[in-house]
Amino acid sequence: MKKTLYTGVALAALSAGSAFAGGHLPFGEDDARFSWDSYKAWADSAPDLSGQTVTVSGPWLQPEDGVFRSVIAYFAEATGAEAIYTGSDSFEQQIVVDAEAGAAPNIAVFPQPGLAADMAARGLLSPMPDSMGDFVRENYGAGQSWVDLGTFAGADGNDELFGFFYNVNVKSLVWYVPENFEDAGYDVPESMEELRALTEQIVADGETPWCIGLGSGAATGWPATDWVEDIMLRTQPPEVYDAWTTNEIPFNDERVVAAIEEFGWFVGDDAKVAGGAGAVASTDFRDSPKGLFSAPAQCYMHRQASFVPAFFPEGIEFGEDVDFFYFPSYDSKDLGNPVLGGGTLLSITDPSPAADALMEFLQLPLAHEVFMAQSGFLTPHKGVNLGAYLNDALRGQGEILINATTFRFDGSDLMPGGVGAGSFWTGMVDFTGGKPAAEVAAEIQSSWDALK
Repeated sequence: MKKTLYTGVALAALSAGSAFAGGHLPFGEDDARFSWDSYKAWADSAPDLSGQTVTVSGPWLQPEDGVFRSVIAYFAEATGAEAIYTGSDSFEQQIVVDAEAGAAPNIAVFPQPGLAADMAARGLLSPMPDSMGDFVRENYGAGQSWVDLGTFAGADGNDELFGFFYNVNVKSLVWYVPENFEDAGYDVPESMEELRALTEQIVADGETPWCIGLGSGAATGWPATDWVEDIMLRTQPPEVYDAWTTNEIPFNDERVVAAIEEFGWFVGDDAKVAGGAGAVASTDFRDSPKGLFSAPAQCYMHRQASFVPAFFPEGIEFGEDVDFFYFPSYDSKDLGNPVLGGGTLLSITDPSPAADALMEFLQLPLAHEVFMAQSGFLTPHKGVNLGAYLNDALRGQGEILINATTFRFDGSDLMPGGVGAGSFWTGMVDFTGGKPAAEVAAEIQSSWDALK
């Protein structure tokens, strides 16, 4: 469900930019937004791949496919290789068929790490070049997190780096109306302690701090899982989060129950939520942010991922009518600045010198900036020029990624479907309806046990 939302919104965001259907060079050296010096230095030492072809397949369709082709056109210009990208709406099925038949592309673009991990375990992926891990650690915000997320067990059972993340998204955002904050004299909170204090202050002022909606048809409940995941990352070390998503620690572990209860601190009080706590589960998540913009405002804050502007009223302008801030961490916990989100990763499915060269090219800031300038692309690459982003909203999210100390994928997406897209969703609805967190967590754990 959530992956579909990101895809749809990404396409909507791209419509505001310039999509290029062919693999030509859209920007020249006179455009100061791009890191030409590092590109030219790489091109000067790049191998001559004239007559060679490198193929890439993935889920990107129009207009993203054209934008990516314009990125790899710079690789072709520097090396003489022919670089071909093919997109498919059935990529996840097709890549397995092609790999098993020995007809895989050189590089595959995976929208989630799960399928890449499965293919690595079956010996259908090749490890990244040796230098890739060090590059990511040194040049990506939360670098070790990205290495961990792209590291899987190979066919021999040994862990190796198989995935390079390229184009990610951010969930740890709180949206608000700057004018409303200014009129009320509220400051953007920079810690979770300040966010909790602001929540209480808004209530004391006779206003409502939050709009929260869990409704999503058959997927009702998923927005609450994002809250719990973000809170887990802010109250526990990342290794505990990882153990939770794999059930190495049970769902009813006291640390998980505490995170659910902390979500309850925000959602369980009628005074803190627009419509009262009883309306949270029945309010559609697409409608809940609209309370920010009503007159008078129904709420002051809405925690939701980067796709949520698709559900804002028409005519809302970022920076004037709406803005966001990072869903903050606890000063008292000393857990850094964790970020929850997702992203695509590239893996080598048919190794060749040209494939290795393309993966090296994709480490260049330019290979990110060309995508940044044309679409909703986000990168944790610390070397990019933030001025290349298509708009201020993307630029702000890019800064959050660069400043992150830990990045983790949506936990429910990493869990078995019957839990992450089943009992976890329904359990959160039960919790907002008044069922105790410990009881909810025990029921979710029972559903996990039933799958073993």
